[in-house]
Amino acid sequence: MAKGTTLTHLDEQGRARMVDVGHKPITARVAVAEGFIHLGAATLRAIAEERIAKGEVLGTARLAGIMAAKRTGELIPLCHPLSLDSVSVDFELPQLPPDDDQRLSIRIVSTARITARTGVEMEALTAVSLAALTIYDMCKAIDKTMLIDGIKLLSKTGGTHSPPP
Repeated sequence: MAKGTTLTHLDEQGRARMVDVGHKPITARVAVAEGFIHLGAATLRAIAEERIAKGEVLGTARLAGIMAAKRTGELIPLCHPLSLDSVSVDFELPQLPPDDDQRLSIRIVSTARITARTGVEMEALTAVSLAALTIYDMCKAIDKTMLIDGIKLLSKTGGTHSPPP
């Protein structure tokens, strides 16, 4: 931790606490997060051709991500429950190769927006995480080698310390 940096979720005795944001100004805030799920080309082909037994994978994963973002305050201790302005979950799919033996990656990107006293980073990260987990769950019967990684915050704007979106 950088010198002079304090953890805002700890009180003077080092106990966990919810940060008081009541004094902060209400501003427009945006957070963008990404993550990846790596899978076989045959699995991606089955997703694209809607041949997964559990149903339409990307639409279901998109809904799961949005629903998860809306419930982030219930899932993460000390996270403020927020009334989001919007959440999007998008997928970037690679071109399918002729050879089904290759490993490919689906990029998942979530953008969360709010006008509030606190940011929406956790909501964007939660959306990406649950979208990836949903893809994993729906495809695990045909691909035992899937891997989720690279979940990270790409950007955040708004608040008093950064320019508005």
